[in-house]
Amino acid sequence: MAKRDYYEILGVGRNATKEELKKAYRQMAMKYHPDRNPGDKEAEEKFKEAAEAYEVLSDDTKRANYDRFGHDGVKGGFSSGGFTDINDIFSHFSDIFGGSSIFDDFFGGGTSRQRRRRTRGTPGADLRVNLKLTLEEIATGTTKKIKLRKQVKCDACNGSGAEAGTSMNTCPVCNGAGELKQISRSIFGQFVNITTCHNCNGEGTVIGTPCRKCRGEGRYPDEVTITVDVPAGVQDESYMTLRGQGNAGKRGGEPGSIIVVFEQLKHKHFTREDDDVIYNLFITYPQAVLGAEVEVPTLTGKAMLKIEPGTQSGKLLKMKGKGIRHLHSPGTGDQIVKVNIAVPNKVNSQEKELLRKLSEMPNIKGSSKAEEKSFFKKFGL
Repeated sequence: MAKRDYYEILGVGRNATKEELKKAYRQMAMKYHPDRNPGDKEAEEKFKEAAEAYEVLSDDTKRANYDRFGHDGVKGGFSSGGFTDINDIFSHFSDIFGGSSIFDDFFGGGTSRQRRRRTRGTPGADLRVNLKLTLEEIATGTTKKIKLRKQVKCDACNGSGAEAGTSMNTCPVCNGAGELKQISRSIFGQFVNITTCHNCNGEGTVIGTPCRKCRGEGRYPDEVTITVDVPAGVQDESYMTLRGQGNAGKRGGEPGSIIVVFEQLKHKHFTREDDDVIYNLFITYPQAVLGAEVEVPTLTGKAMLKIEPGTQSGKLLKMKGKGIRHLHSPGTGDQIVKVNIAVPNKVNSQEKELLRKLSEMPNIKGSSKAEEKSFFKKFGL
């Protein structure tokens, strides 16, 4: 079963900050903690799944590899099975949960709740782009330029949404805090519910005079050209994430990402098997019997291939290093050439006579009987 996307598991966008990742993971951990869901195996699995997602995304190097190559980029890393006990997860991420139990903090009995970080604007949405690539481009890597339409940061107001020369006003509802608190008490102690201010969307400020160019959005739609550096060896339907190059955020919010999905085009000569390429070569009967040197296409041009005398139809010949460069390791795949004997559809009277004479030659007739004997021997006949 394919693994779920780590960002989807935590319910955050691809441009999420470390604080937003931490907050999302903490919420998931509290929701699916086994103490809250006794005997619920599904909740326990979701708890471990969230821990795995956070372990990767909270590490800059692992996150960069995951953004670029997906789950393949972090193979061999984290495994939730590595924790012998659920409490090991809390120990591993003690910077998030504080003390020995997150419920001390959650119900107000342990360390104080960390104040929610105020963020500016609304994050921009991600964009998906399909990029078609030939096998030649995949083999060595390439650089592509793509035109697309997206939300760009307003240059008139520098993304603030406020008309140039005017200032932002403190939100009258939350008094600039960006959040609203509601305190209640229960038998467990004091419970504090913190919500984002509905009036300023958590920014703490509101626009007095909206920018005329973007109408207070801090962004507007425009056509742009982006450059994509495609590494050699990418697979069909794999993807690359260009962080911060998606839609601009609303009123100074973080920009989204561009998800570039690679699409491998069908090739007229080759089929792909991992990083090897397969080529079907058709030669004449005399070439197969006598041997020859023939010209064959490769991903980087043309090359000569030696056919040894007596080469049989179906034989596989290897052209080392003529395939696709490996994505995650040094080296290059091979070109595998499958030899096929070409049989003409039509022959003239002279060719027929020569073929009849040839078929009566001792070595030709003998090879035919040997092949027949070998065939029946395979089936015990």
